[in-house]
Amino acid sequence: MSLKALHLVFVTASTLMGFFVGGWGIKNYRADGSVEALILGILSIVLSIGMIWYGKIVLKKLRNIGFI
Repeated sequence: MSLKALHLVFVTASTLMGFFVGGWGIKNYRADGSVEALILGILSIVLSIGMIWYGKIVLKKLRNIGFI
């Protein structure tokens, strides 16, 4: 597995997990009114957007490397 494929797998998994945790935190905030849950939700979503940005930069840099 190349560096490009490895990055693609981990960035995708991290992004999906971050959006899931963000949604979970916001859902808990709506149910309980807990400020910590809201902070967790917002922070997770912001970091997931950052992971998308990071993934685009890495794929652009590694465009000459194959996936295998």
